Amino acid sequence: MTEAPLILSVETATMGGSVCISRGAALLAYNVGEPRVSHSHTLLSDINRALTVSKTKLREIELFAVASGPGSFTGLRIGIASVKALAATFGRPCAGIPTLRAVAHAAGSSELTVALLPAGRGELFAQMFSVSAHAGDTQLDAVAHISPGKVLERYGMLANICWSGEGAHLYRDQIQQWAEREGHQLIEMKGQANPGAGQGWRLAPKQPNLAQHVALLALTRFQENELDTPQTLRAIYVRPSDAELNEECPPRSQQSASS
Repeated sequence: MTEAPLILSVETATMGGSVCISRGAALLAYNVGEPRVSHSHTLLSDINRALTVSKTKLREIELFAVASGPGSFTGLRIGIASVKALAATFGRPCAGIPTLRAVAHAAGSSELTVALLPAGRGELFAQMFSVSAHAGDTQLDAVAHISPGKVLERYGMLANICWSGEGAHLYRDQIQQWAEREGHQLIEMKGQANPGAGQGWRLAPKQPNLAQHVALLALTRFQENELDTPQTLRAIYVRPSDAELNEECPPRSQQSASS
Protein backbone atom coordinates (compact mmCIF):
# COMPACT_ATOMS: atom_id res chain seq x y z
CA MET A 1 0.00 0.00 0.00
CA THR A 2 1.06 3.59 -0.51
CA GLU A 3 1.95 5.89 2.37
CA ALA A 4 -1.25 7.83 1.72
CA PRO A 5 -3.94 5.17 1.23
CA LEU A 6 -7.04 5.65 -0.86
CA ILE A 7 -9.89 5.49 1.67
CA LEU A 8 -13.60 4.93 1.26
CA SER A 9 -15.40 5.94 4.46
CA VAL A 10 -19.05 5.41 5.33
CA GLU A 11 -21.11 6.99 8.10
CA THR A 12 -24.62 5.58 8.51
CA ALA A 13 -24.92 5.97 12.28
CA THR A 14 -26.84 9.25 11.91
CA MET A 15 -30.08 9.88 10.05
CA GLY A 16 -28.56 11.56 6.98
CA GLY A 17 -25.17 9.92 6.98
CA SER A 18 -22.37 10.53 4.50
CA VAL A 19 -19.86 8.84 2.22
CA CYS A 20 -16.34 10.07 1.55
CA ILE A 21 -13.43 9.24 -0.74
CA SER A 22 -10.03 10.55 0.33
CA ARG A 23 -6.37 10.08 -0.47
CA GLY A 24 -4.82 10.12 2.98
CA ALA A 25 -6.06 13.35 4.56
CA ALA A 26 -6.96 14.91 1.19
CA LEU A 27 -10.69 14.95 0.46
CA LEU A 28 -11.51 13.84 -3.08
CA ALA A 29 -15.32 13.52 -3.04
CA TYR A 30 -18.22 13.14 -0.64
CA ASN A 31 -21.99 12.80 -0.47
CA VAL A 32 -24.31 13.77 2.36
CA GLY A 33 -27.47 11.67 2.69
CA GLU A 34 -31.12 12.62 2.97
CA PRO A 35 -32.35 12.16 6.58
CA ARG A 36 -35.84 11.11 5.47
CA VAL A 37 -34.60 8.26 3.24
CA SER A 38 -33.28 4.92 4.55
CA HIS A 39 -29.59 4.19 4.05
CA SER A 40 -30.66 0.86 2.53
CA HIS A 41 -32.03 2.78 -0.45
CA THR A 42 -29.19 5.26 -0.90
CA LEU A 43 -25.85 3.91 0.38
CA LEU A 44 -24.73 2.03 -2.72
CA SER A 45 -25.74 4.86 -5.05
CA ASP A 46 -23.99 7.38 -2.77
CA ILE A 47 -20.82 5.26 -2.87
CA ASN A 48 -21.02 5.00 -6.64
CA ARG A 49 -21.54 8.75 -6.99
CA ALA A 50 -18.50 9.51 -4.81
CA LEU A 51 -16.40 7.05 -6.82
CA THR A 52 -17.51 8.69 -10.06
CA VAL A 53 -16.75 12.22 -8.86
CA SER A 54 -13.32 11.20 -7.56
CA LYS A 55 -12.63 9.16 -10.72
CA THR A 56 -11.89 6.16 -8.52
CA LYS A 57 -12.71 2.48 -8.94
CA LEU A 58 -13.68 0.23 -6.03
CA ARG A 59 -10.77 -2.11 -6.71
CA GLU A 60 -8.40 0.84 -6.13
CA ILE A 61 -9.61 1.48 -2.58
CA GLU A 62 -6.93 0.48 -0.07
CA LEU A 63 -8.83 1.00 3.19
CA PHE A 64 -12.53 0.82 3.98
CA ALA A 65 -13.67 2.79 7.06
CA VAL A 66 -17.03 2.97 8.79
CA ALA A 67 -18.63 4.65 11.80
CA SER A 68 -19.10 1.69 14.14
CA GLY A 69 -21.54 3.21 16.62
CA PRO A 70 -23.32 4.07 18.67
CA GLY A 71 -26.12 5.35 16.46
CA SER A 72 -29.10 4.15 14.48
CA PHE A 73 -29.36 0.34 14.75
CA THR A 74 -30.57 -0.09 11.20
CA GLY A 75 -28.08 2.42 9.83
CA LEU A 76 -25.15 0.82 11.63
CA ARG A 77 -26.03 -2.63 10.37
CA ILE A 78 -26.31 -1.39 6.79
CA GLY A 79 -23.05 0.55 6.88
CA ILE A 80 -21.00 -2.09 8.67
CA ALA A 81 -22.35 -4.96 6.56
CA SER A 82 -21.53 -3.02 3.38
CA VAL A 83 -17.99 -2.22 4.49
CA LYS A 84 -17.35 -5.80 5.65
CA ALA A 85 -18.57 -7.11 2.28
CA LEU A 86 -16.45 -4.67 0.27
CA ALA A 87 -13.33 -5.30 2.36
CA ALA A 88 -13.78 -9.07 2.06
CA THR A 89 -14.47 -8.93 -1.67
CA PHE A 90 -11.36 -6.88 -2.48
CA GLY A 91 -9.12 -8.33 0.24
CA ARG A 92 -8.59 -4.99 1.95
CA PRO A 93 -8.36 -3.98 5.62
CA CYS A 94 -11.08 -1.96 7.28
CA ALA A 95 -11.41 0.32 10.30
CA GLY A 96 -14.37 0.75 12.61
CA ILE A 97 -14.37 4.23 14.14
CA PRO A 98 -16.57 4.99 17.18
CA THR A 99 -19.18 7.51 16.07
CA LEU A 100 -18.82 9.79 19.10
CA ARG A 101 -15.08 9.92 18.56
CA ALA A 102 -15.67 11.12 14.99
CA VAL A 103 -18.16 13.71 16.29
CA ALA A 104 -15.61 15.06 18.78
CA HIS A 105 -12.87 15.07 16.13
CA ALA A 106 -15.11 17.04 13.76
CA ALA A 107 -15.56 19.75 16.41
CA GLY A 108 -11.85 20.59 16.45
CA SER A 109 -9.29 21.00 19.24
CA SER A 110 -10.67 21.41 22.75
CA GLU A 111 -9.58 20.33 26.22
CA LEU A 112 -13.12 19.16 26.96
CA THR A 113 -15.51 18.13 24.17
CA VAL A 114 -18.86 16.51 24.90
CA ALA A 115 -20.08 14.53 21.87
CA LEU A 116 -23.84 13.94 21.76
CA LEU A 117 -26.01 11.89 19.41
CA PRO A 118 -29.77 11.23 19.59
CA ALA A 119 -30.45 7.74 20.92
CA GLY A 120 -34.22 7.66 20.42
CA ARG A 121 -36.94 7.71 23.06
CA GLY A 122 -35.83 11.22 24.06
CA GLU A 123 -32.39 10.08 25.20
CA LEU A 124 -28.80 10.65 24.09
CA PHE A 125 -25.53 8.86 23.55
CA ALA A 126 -22.88 10.95 25.33
CA GLN A 127 -19.14 10.86 25.84
CA MET A 128 -16.41 13.37 26.74
CA PHE A 129 -13.10 13.69 24.92
CA SER A 130 -9.98 15.81 24.93
CA VAL A 131 -9.08 16.67 21.33
CA SER A 132 -5.68 17.98 20.27
CA ALA A 133 -4.33 18.61 16.79
CA HIS A 134 -0.93 17.31 17.94
CA ALA A 135 -1.75 14.62 20.50
CA GLY A 136 -4.92 13.24 18.93
CA ASP A 137 -8.06 12.62 20.92
CA THR A 138 -8.44 10.96 24.30
CA GLN A 139 -11.70 9.59 25.71
CA LEU A 140 -12.22 10.94 29.23
CA ASP A 141 -15.15 8.72 30.19
CA ALA A 142 -17.22 5.82 28.88
CA VAL A 143 -20.10 6.10 26.43
CA ALA A 144 -23.37 6.72 28.26
CA HIS A 145 -26.97 6.25 27.15
CA ILE A 146 -28.78 8.84 29.25
CA SER A 147 -31.43 11.57 29.24
CA PRO A 148 -30.61 15.20 28.31
CA GLY A 149 -31.13 16.17 31.94
CA LYS A 150 -28.61 13.58 33.12
CA VAL A 151 -26.14 14.83 30.50
CA LEU A 152 -26.33 18.31 31.99
CA GLU A 153 -26.01 16.97 35.52
CA ARG A 154 -22.98 14.98 34.43
CA TYR A 155 -21.10 17.78 32.67
CA GLY A 156 -22.88 21.00 33.63
CA MET A 157 -20.52 21.93 36.47
CA LEU A 158 -17.54 22.25 34.10
CA ALA A 159 -16.51 25.78 33.13
CA ASN A 160 -15.15 25.06 29.65
CA ILE A 161 -16.97 22.71 27.30
CA CYS A 162 -17.27 22.31 23.55
CA TRP A 163 -20.69 20.75 22.89
CA SER A 164 -20.77 18.84 19.60
CA GLY A 165 -22.95 16.60 17.48
CA GLU A 166 -26.58 16.29 16.42
CA GLY A 167 -27.67 15.78 20.01
CA ALA A 168 -26.13 19.08 21.10
CA HIS A 169 -28.06 20.96 18.41
CA LEU A 170 -31.25 19.05 19.14
CA TYR A 171 -31.11 20.07 22.81
CA ARG A 172 -29.49 23.45 22.28
CA ASP A 173 -32.19 25.30 24.25
CA GLN A 174 -31.75 23.10 27.33
CA ILE A 175 -27.97 23.56 27.18
CA GLN A 176 -28.48 27.32 26.81
CA GLN A 177 -30.79 27.44 29.84
CA TRP A 178 -28.39 25.44 31.98
CA ALA A 179 -25.49 27.65 30.89
CA GLU A 180 -27.35 30.80 31.89
CA ARG A 181 -28.28 29.29 35.23
CA GLU A 182 -24.64 28.47 35.93
CA GLY A 183 -23.41 31.87 34.78
CA HIS A 184 -21.98 30.71 31.43
CA GLN A 185 -22.48 32.13 27.96
CA LEU A 186 -23.11 29.56 25.23
CA ILE A 187 -21.21 30.72 22.14
CA GLU A 188 -22.29 29.22 18.81
CA MET A 189 -19.24 28.76 16.62
CA LYS A 190 -19.80 29.62 12.96
CA GLY A 191 -18.35 28.38 9.68
CA GLN A 192 -14.79 27.14 9.91
CA ALA A 193 -14.08 28.80 13.25
CA ASN A 194 -12.21 26.58 15.67
CA PRO A 195 -14.51 25.57 18.54
CA GLY A 196 -11.42 25.04 20.70
CA ALA A 197 -10.61 28.75 20.66
CA GLY A 198 -11.52 30.74 23.75
CA GLN A 199 -13.07 29.70 27.03
CA GLY A 200 -16.55 28.98 28.34
CA TRP A 201 -19.27 26.92 26.72
CA ARG A 202 -19.21 26.60 22.93
CA LEU A 203 -21.52 24.87 20.48
CA ALA A 204 -19.60 23.41 17.54
CA PRO A 205 -21.07 23.86 14.05
CA LYS A 206 -23.04 21.03 12.49
CA GLN A 207 -20.84 18.62 10.53
CA PRO A 208 -22.95 16.82 7.93
CA ASN A 209 -19.89 15.18 6.32
CA LEU A 210 -18.95 13.08 9.34
CA ALA A 211 -17.54 10.41 7.01
CA GLN A 212 -14.55 12.68 6.35
CA HIS A 213 -13.63 12.54 10.04
CA VAL A 214 -14.17 8.79 10.09
CA ALA A 215 -11.59 8.66 7.28
CA LEU A 216 -9.11 10.89 9.12
CA LEU A 217 -9.31 8.74 12.24
CA ALA A 218 -9.01 5.60 10.13
CA LEU A 219 -5.88 7.09 8.56
CA THR A 220 -4.32 7.35 12.02
CA ARG A 221 -5.08 3.68 12.66
CA PHE A 222 -3.60 2.83 9.25
CA GLN A 223 -0.39 4.66 10.15
CA GLU A 224 -0.27 2.85 13.50
CA ASN A 225 -1.01 -0.51 11.84
CA GLU A 226 -4.08 -1.06 14.04
CA LEU A 227 -6.75 -2.06 11.55
CA ASP A 228 -9.71 -4.44 11.53
CA THR A 229 -10.57 -7.29 9.22
CA PRO A 230 -14.06 -8.07 7.94
CA GLN A 231 -14.17 -10.82 10.58
CA THR A 232 -13.16 -8.60 13.54
CA LEU A 233 -15.15 -5.46 12.66
CA ARG A 234 -17.96 -5.03 15.21
CA ALA A 235 -20.69 -2.51 15.92
CA ILE A 236 -20.89 -0.52 19.17
CA TYR A 237 -24.56 -0.48 20.12
CA VAL A 238 -24.42 0.65 23.81
CA ARG A 239 -28.13 -0.07 24.37
CA PRO A 240 -30.54 -2.84 23.25
CA SER A 241 -32.50 -2.29 20.04
CA ASP A 242 -36.12 -1.08 20.19
CA ALA A 243 -37.25 -4.60 19.24
CA GLU A 244 -35.28 -6.08 22.14
CA LEU A 245 -36.64 -3.42 24.51
CA ASN A 246 -40.18 -4.19 23.37
CA GLU A 247 -39.61 -7.89 24.02
CA GLU A 248 -38.33 -7.13 27.52
CA CYS A 249 -41.18 -4.72 28.24
CA PRO A 250 -44.32 -5.69 26.25
CA PRO A 251 -47.19 -3.22 25.80
CA ARG A 252 -49.42 -2.67 28.84
CA SER A 253 -52.29 -4.53 27.14
CA GLN A 254 -50.11 -7.64 26.77
CA GLN A 255 -48.91 -7.34 30.36
CA SER A 256 -52.49 -7.20 31.57
CA ALA A 257 -53.53 -10.13 29.41
CA SER A 258 -50.69 -12.29 30.69
CA SER A 259 -51.24 -11.43 34.36
